[in-house]
Amino acid sequence: MSRNRLEVADVFRNYGSEFMQQWGSSLSVDQRRAFDAIVNCRTKALGGHLEQCNACGHERNAYNSCRNRSCPKCQALARANWMESRAAELLPIPYFHIVLTVPNEIGSIALQNQRVVYDILFQAGVRTLQELAADPKHMGAEIGVLSILHTWGQRMDHHVHLHCVVTGGGISPDGTQWIPCKRTKDGVPYFVHEKVISRKFRGKFIDYLKKANAAGKLGFYGKLESLSRPAEFETHLNESVRHDWVVDVEPPFGKPKQVLCYLARYTNRVAISNDRLITVRDGRVFFSWKDYANDGERKTTSFKTCEFIRRFLLHVLPSGFRKIRHSGFMANRNRDAKLKLARELLGVRDERDATDDVEQPERSSDDEQSEPRESRCPVCRKGTMVRVARIFSELELQLNRVTTLARPPPMKKTA
Repeated sequence: MSRNRLEVADVFRNYGSEFMQQWGSSLSVDQRRAFDAIVNCRTKALGGHLEQCNACGHERNAYNSCRNRSCPKCQALARANWMESRAAELLPIPYFHIVLTVPNEIGSIALQNQRVVYDILFQAGVRTLQELAADPKHMGAEIGVLSILHTWGQRMDHHVHLHCVVTGGGISPDGTQWIPCKRTKDGVPYFVHEKVISRKFRGKFIDYLKKANAAGKLGFYGKLESLSRPAEFETHLNESVRHDWVVDVEPPFGKPKQVLCYLARYTNRVAISNDRLITVRDGRVFFSWKDYANDGERKTTSFKTCEFIRRFLLHVLPSGFRKIRHSGFMANRNRDAKLKLARELLGVRDERDATDDVEQPERSSDDEQSEPRESRCPVCRKGTMVRVARIFSELELQLNRVTTLARPPPMKKTA
């Protein structure tokens, strides 16, 4: 494919020095690591290998990927692996998509305490859904929940929310029957009203946040330094609970095969994909975004290059933080046994009954770059590209290594 479109890495490479002069001292170790990985991805800095066509002798360099989870070019393979693992876990039932959002007052605290506050978001959100589903008024069953953390909006602002995919039914407390979700008068699967979820979620989150602060787990710096005083912290939280927190319960998926296709939009994503970038002009990065306040109307906006990089790096998560989690009967500890029981209760003999013909998500140019290069020669279109030598990384070269390993004898051209 052609390589003349704008990428996040191009912005980082061309304007990184200016950004580092302005913001470098405030970057975390994880942000700096992500920055370097994106800059070096698919370049000679990471090394790679030399490929040669076994028919015409054409050669090309194939450089290694950084595989950093914040890199726009390295997510397709991770997404494909995730989808393959999840396909066998689907059940022939409705699934709900529920989005839990925290207000800006909480988002500012989260920026300075990412690991603690994002963990609280998972705990409060998932336990809210589990407890409501376990209540006989609503369902009276143990549900399965898959939750995914996102921290950005369409314009890369800090917008903390949790995407949850919830099973439309669950296992009874005694494990003897499958209890389906309730339905409306029109027969549409129904979970719990958004306001009920919102208020319970808000109460749990605030309670967990207060306990974390009392235990000394939160830190406040700069403009938030005053929150280190208990009275100021309490006042700040009071502002956040003056209104209902935003919760969206979307209609259930039509078929199980649609679940993975839908989820693929949310797993292994980064703050902005290369496909949305338009150009850099007059020191500003122009990109497209969807205005969901106006029915998803596509618009164009721009930021100064340093502001674009700063916003992108806001969404680099702490090292080792799990942004995709499974709970309820889908929890890792008992998943296989609970899924087997669920299938028995539903009368599903084989997981393939629920996962045949799983649709693939829409592909982007980033996906194409993440996948292995085509093995057919791009010149003669007859031969196969074969690895013939290794290209060492810049770090290895600094250790006095040669540029490539010893090459084999030249291959004979085929007729």
